[in-house]
Amino acid sequence: MPKKKTGQRKKAEKQKLRQKEIRTAKDNVTLAKYPSNSAMECDKCQRKQKNRAFCYFCQSLQRLPQCAHCGKVKCMLKTGDCVIRHAGVFTTGLGMVGAICDFCEAWVCHGRRCLQSHACTCPLQDAVCIECERGVWDHGGRIFRCSFCSNFLCEDDQFEHQASCQVLESESFKCQSCNKLGQYSCLRCKTCYCEDHVRRKGFKYEKNKPIPCPKCGYETSQTKDLSMSSNFLDFLFVCVRISALLFLLLSQLRMVSTSSEARAQPHQDTLALNSC
Repeated sequence: MPKKKTGQRKKAEKQKLRQKEIRTAKDNVTLAKYPSNSAMECDKCQRKQKNRAFCYFCQSLQRLPQCAHCGKVKCMLKTGDCVIRHAGVFTTGLGMVGAICDFCEAWVCHGRRCLQSHACTCPLQDAVCIECERGVWDHGGRIFRCSFCSNFLCEDDQFEHQASCQVLESESFKCQSCNKLGQYSCLRCKTCYCEDHVRRKGFKYEKNKPIPCPKCGYETSQTKDLSMSSNFLDFLFVCVRISALLFLLLSQLRMVSTSSEARAQPHQDTLALNSC
Protein backbone atom coordinates (compact mmCIF):
# COMPACT_ATOMS: atom_id res chain seq x y z
CA MET A 1 0.00 0.00 0.00
CA PRO A 2 1.50 3.37 -0.99
CA LYS A 3 2.29 5.84 1.71
CA LYS A 4 -0.14 8.69 2.28
CA LYS A 5 1.14 12.06 1.09
CA THR A 6 1.72 14.67 3.74
CA GLY A 7 0.34 18.18 3.53
CA GLN A 8 3.80 19.60 2.89
CA ARG A 9 4.32 17.18 0.01
CA LYS A 10 0.96 18.08 -1.58
CA LYS A 11 1.77 21.78 -1.24
CA ALA A 12 5.18 21.31 -2.91
CA GLU A 13 3.64 19.41 -5.84
CA LYS A 14 0.97 22.09 -6.37
CA GLN A 15 3.65 24.78 -6.30
CA LYS A 16 5.71 22.84 -8.86
CA LEU A 17 2.72 22.54 -11.22
CA ARG A 18 1.92 26.23 -10.78
CA GLN A 19 5.49 27.26 -11.63
CA LYS A 20 5.38 25.06 -14.74
CA GLU A 21 2.13 26.74 -15.85
CA ILE A 22 3.69 30.18 -15.32
CA ARG A 23 6.73 29.23 -17.46
CA THR A 24 4.56 27.90 -20.28
CA ALA A 25 2.28 30.96 -20.09
CA LYS A 26 5.25 33.26 -20.70
CA ASP A 27 5.97 31.49 -23.97
CA ASN A 28 2.34 31.70 -25.14
CA VAL A 29 1.76 35.44 -24.67
CA THR A 30 -0.15 37.02 -27.53
CA LEU A 31 1.66 39.62 -29.61
CA ALA A 32 -0.78 42.39 -28.64
CA LYS A 33 0.13 42.09 -24.92
CA TYR A 34 3.87 42.72 -25.26
CA PRO A 35 5.03 46.14 -23.93
CA SER A 36 6.89 46.81 -27.18
CA ASN A 37 3.58 46.49 -29.06
CA SER A 38 1.33 48.30 -26.60
CA ALA A 39 -0.87 51.24 -27.55
CA MET A 40 0.46 54.76 -27.05
CA GLU A 41 -1.12 58.20 -27.42
CA CYS A 42 1.16 61.08 -28.34
CA ASP A 43 1.32 63.91 -25.80
CA LYS A 44 1.53 66.55 -28.54
CA CYS A 45 -0.66 65.47 -31.48
CA GLN A 46 -2.96 63.13 -29.48
CA ARG A 47 -2.78 60.40 -32.15
CA LYS A 48 -2.86 56.73 -31.14
CA GLN A 49 -0.04 54.48 -32.32
CA LYS A 50 2.34 51.74 -31.26
CA ASN A 51 4.74 52.25 -28.35
CA ARG A 52 7.66 54.23 -29.82
CA ALA A 53 10.59 56.31 -28.69
CA PHE A 54 9.41 59.22 -30.86
CA CYS A 55 5.97 59.94 -32.30
CA TYR A 56 5.56 58.50 -35.80
CA PHE A 57 3.53 61.52 -36.98
CA CYS A 58 5.10 64.58 -35.31
CA GLN A 59 8.46 63.08 -34.11
CA SER A 60 8.00 64.51 -30.61
CA LEU A 61 9.47 62.92 -27.49
CA GLN A 62 7.02 61.44 -24.98
CA ARG A 63 6.85 62.68 -21.40
CA LEU A 64 6.68 59.18 -19.84
CA PRO A 65 8.44 56.62 -22.07
CA GLN A 66 7.62 52.95 -21.47
CA CYS A 67 10.21 50.17 -21.44
CA ALA A 68 9.77 47.77 -24.36
CA HIS A 69 10.85 44.75 -22.29
CA CYS A 70 9.42 45.08 -18.77
CA GLY A 71 6.75 47.71 -19.50
CA LYS A 72 7.54 50.06 -16.62
CA VAL A 73 7.44 53.86 -16.84
CA LYS A 74 9.18 54.53 -13.50
CA CYS A 75 12.34 52.91 -12.12
CA MET A 76 11.92 52.36 -8.37
CA LEU A 77 15.29 50.56 -7.86
CA LYS A 78 13.67 47.36 -6.57
CA THR A 79 15.64 44.87 -8.66
CA GLY A 80 19.00 46.52 -8.10
CA ASP A 81 20.36 45.77 -11.59
CA CYS A 82 20.31 49.34 -12.87
CA VAL A 83 23.28 50.29 -15.01
CA ILE A 84 22.98 53.90 -13.82
CA ARG A 85 22.80 54.03 -10.03
CA HIS A 86 20.24 56.37 -8.47
CA ALA A 87 20.09 55.46 -4.79
CA GLY A 88 16.92 56.69 -3.08
CA VAL A 89 15.62 58.47 -6.19
CA PHE A 90 12.80 57.25 -8.44
CA THR A 91 13.57 58.09 -12.07
CA THR A 92 11.14 58.72 -14.93
CA GLY A 93 11.41 60.09 -18.46
CA LEU A 94 14.85 60.17 -20.07
CA GLY A 95 16.46 59.35 -16.71
CA MET A 96 14.97 55.86 -16.87
CA VAL A 97 15.81 54.87 -20.46
CA GLY A 98 19.04 53.27 -21.62
CA ALA A 99 18.68 52.41 -25.32
CA ILE A 100 16.33 52.26 -28.32
CA CYS A 101 15.51 48.89 -29.88
CA ASP A 102 16.26 48.69 -33.62
CA PHE A 103 13.40 46.23 -34.22
CA CYS A 104 10.42 47.70 -32.34
CA GLU A 105 11.60 51.36 -32.26
CA ALA A 106 10.81 51.67 -28.54
CA TRP A 107 12.78 52.69 -25.46
CA VAL A 108 14.50 50.09 -23.27
CA CYS A 109 15.06 51.01 -19.61
CA HIS A 110 18.52 51.12 -18.01
CA GLY A 111 18.05 47.77 -16.26
CA ARG A 112 20.86 45.33 -17.00
CA ARG A 113 18.47 42.43 -17.66
CA CYS A 114 16.37 44.46 -20.13
CA LEU A 115 19.40 45.82 -21.98
CA GLN A 116 21.02 42.39 -22.33
CA SER A 117 17.99 40.28 -23.25
CA HIS A 118 15.48 42.47 -25.11
CA ALA A 119 17.26 42.64 -28.48
CA CYS A 120 17.52 38.82 -28.62
CA THR A 121 13.90 38.20 -27.56
CA CYS A 122 12.12 41.12 -29.24
CA PRO A 123 8.85 39.76 -30.72
CA LEU A 124 8.98 42.25 -33.62
CA GLN A 125 12.35 41.22 -35.08
CA ASP A 126 10.94 40.09 -38.43
CA ALA A 127 7.53 41.75 -38.16
CA VAL A 128 6.63 42.46 -41.81
CA CYS A 129 2.96 42.57 -42.81
CA ILE A 130 2.02 39.68 -45.11
CA GLU A 131 -0.42 41.88 -47.05
CA CYS A 132 1.29 45.25 -47.60
CA GLU A 133 4.89 44.14 -46.78
CA ARG A 134 5.48 47.07 -44.42
CA GLY A 135 7.71 46.82 -41.37
CA VAL A 136 7.52 48.53 -37.99
CA TRP A 137 9.38 51.61 -39.23
CA ASP A 138 7.09 52.02 -42.27
CA HIS A 139 3.76 52.60 -40.49
CA GLY A 140 2.58 53.94 -37.15
CA GLY A 141 0.10 51.23 -36.13
CA ARG A 142 0.49 48.14 -34.00
CA ILE A 143 1.46 44.66 -35.22
CA PHE A 144 -0.80 41.61 -34.89
CA ARG A 145 -0.72 37.94 -35.86
CA CYS A 146 -3.34 36.17 -37.96
CA SER A 147 -5.21 33.64 -35.83
CA PHE A 148 -5.27 31.16 -38.74
CA CYS A 149 -1.90 31.31 -40.54
CA SER A 150 0.11 33.06 -37.74
CA ASN A 151 1.61 35.61 -40.15
CA PHE A 152 2.30 39.21 -39.14
CA LEU A 153 -0.38 41.79 -39.96
CA CYS A 154 -0.44 45.56 -39.66
CA GLU A 155 -3.35 47.36 -38.05
CA ASP A 156 -4.79 48.42 -41.42
CA ASP A 157 -4.96 44.93 -42.97
CA GLN A 158 -5.77 42.95 -39.84
CA PHE A 159 -9.49 42.30 -40.30
CA GLU A 160 -9.46 42.22 -44.11
CA HIS A 161 -6.83 39.47 -44.17
CA GLN A 162 -8.46 37.30 -41.52
CA ALA A 163 -11.81 37.49 -43.31
CA SER A 164 -10.29 35.92 -46.44
CA CYS A 165 -7.60 33.73 -44.88
CA GLN A 166 -9.54 30.44 -44.91
CA VAL A 167 -9.75 30.22 -48.72
CA LEU A 168 -7.96 27.47 -50.64
CA GLU A 169 -5.96 28.25 -53.76
CA SER A 170 -7.46 25.25 -55.56
CA GLU A 171 -11.02 24.90 -56.83
CA SER A 172 -11.84 21.82 -54.71
CA PHE A 173 -10.98 20.15 -51.41
CA LYS A 174 -9.03 17.33 -53.07
CA CYS A 175 -5.49 16.40 -52.12
CA GLN A 176 -2.72 18.19 -53.99
CA SER A 177 -1.06 14.90 -55.01
CA CYS A 178 -4.11 12.70 -55.71
CA ASN A 179 -7.88 12.88 -56.14
CA LYS A 180 -8.72 11.84 -52.57
CA LEU A 181 -10.53 14.19 -50.23
CA GLY A 182 -8.08 16.37 -48.31
CA GLN A 183 -8.50 15.57 -44.63
CA TYR A 184 -5.77 17.98 -43.50
CA SER A 185 -5.41 21.64 -44.51
CA CYS A 186 -2.45 23.99 -44.21
CA LEU A 187 -3.66 27.51 -43.50
CA ARG A 188 -0.36 29.02 -44.62
CA CYS A 189 0.02 27.23 -47.99
CA LYS A 190 -3.79 27.14 -48.56
CA THR A 191 -3.62 23.48 -49.70
CA CYS A 192 -5.23 20.19 -48.64
CA TYR A 193 -3.59 16.81 -48.08
CA CYS A 194 -4.98 13.32 -47.62
CA GLU A 195 -3.93 10.87 -44.90
CA ASP A 196 -1.25 9.29 -47.11
CA HIS A 197 0.45 12.41 -48.52
CA VAL A 198 0.45 14.56 -45.37
CA ARG A 199 3.12 12.31 -43.82
CA ARG A 200 6.66 12.26 -45.18
CA LYS A 201 8.83 9.17 -45.34
CA GLY A 202 11.71 9.05 -42.87
CA PHE A 203 10.22 11.78 -40.64
CA LYS A 204 9.31 11.04 -37.01
CA TYR A 205 6.02 12.53 -35.81
CA GLU A 206 5.27 13.19 -32.16
CA LYS A 207 2.14 11.76 -30.60
CA ASN A 208 -0.82 13.99 -29.69
CA LYS A 209 0.62 16.88 -31.71
CA PRO A 210 -0.61 18.33 -35.02
CA ILE A 211 1.06 17.04 -38.17
CA PRO A 212 3.34 19.64 -39.83
CA CYS A 213 2.76 20.61 -43.43
CA PRO A 214 5.04 18.67 -45.83
CA LYS A 215 5.61 21.86 -47.85
CA CYS A 216 6.25 24.64 -45.30
CA GLY A 217 6.33 22.86 -41.92
CA TYR A 218 3.42 24.81 -40.43
CA GLU A 219 0.95 22.89 -38.24
CA THR A 220 -1.94 21.45 -40.23
CA SER A 221 -5.54 21.24 -39.03
CA GLN A 222 -8.34 18.90 -39.93
CA THR A 223 -10.49 20.33 -42.71
CA LYS A 224 -13.71 19.33 -40.97
CA ASP A 225 -12.83 21.57 -37.99
CA LEU A 226 -12.33 24.65 -40.21
CA SER A 227 -14.68 26.81 -42.23
CA MET A 228 -12.58 26.48 -45.37
CA SER A 229 -13.81 27.55 -48.80
CA SER A 230 -12.34 27.19 -52.29
CA ASN A 231 -11.84 29.50 -55.25
CA PHE A 232 -14.74 27.77 -56.99
CA LEU A 233 -17.18 29.50 -54.64
CA ASP A 234 -15.52 32.84 -55.36
CA PHE A 235 -15.87 32.15 -59.09
CA LEU A 236 -19.58 31.41 -58.64
CA PHE A 237 -19.99 34.57 -56.58
CA VAL A 238 -18.36 36.65 -59.33
CA CYS A 239 -20.58 35.02 -61.97
CA VAL A 240 -23.69 35.78 -59.93
CA ARG A 241 -22.64 39.41 -59.52
CA ILE A 242 -21.92 39.78 -63.25
CA SER A 243 -25.28 38.25 -64.17
CA ALA A 244 -27.06 40.58 -61.74
CA LEU A 245 -25.31 43.61 -63.25
CA LEU A 246 -26.22 42.47 -66.78
CA PHE A 247 -29.85 42.02 -65.72
CA LEU A 248 -29.95 45.55 -64.27
CA LEU A 249 -28.36 46.96 -67.43
CA LEU A 250 -30.87 45.21 -69.69
CA SER A 251 -33.79 46.37 -67.56
CA GLN A 252 -32.55 49.98 -67.76
CA LEU A 253 -32.17 49.71 -71.55
CA ARG A 254 -35.72 48.40 -71.83
CA MET A 255 -37.02 51.28 -69.72
CA VAL A 256 -35.18 53.80 -71.92
CA SER A 257 -36.52 52.22 -75.13
CA THR A 258 -40.13 52.15 -73.85
CA SER A 259 -39.93 55.79 -72.74
CA SER A 260 -38.57 56.87 -76.15
CA GLU A 261 -41.34 54.96 -77.92
CA ALA A 262 -43.94 56.59 -75.70
CA ARG A 263 -42.54 60.04 -76.53
CA ALA A 264 -42.54 59.34 -80.29
CA GLN A 265 -46.16 58.05 -80.36
CA PRO A 266 -47.98 61.44 -79.87
CA HIS A 267 -45.73 63.07 -82.50
CA GLN A 268 -46.79 60.43 -85.03
CA ASP A 269 -50.47 61.00 -84.15
CA THR A 270 -50.16 64.75 -84.79
CA LEU A 271 -48.52 64.12 -88.16
CA ALA A 272 -51.38 61.80 -89.16
CA LEU A 273 -53.99 64.44 -88.20
CA ASN A 274 -52.20 67.15 -90.20
CA SER A 275 -52.09 64.95 -93.29
CA CYS A 276 -55.85 64.40 -93.03
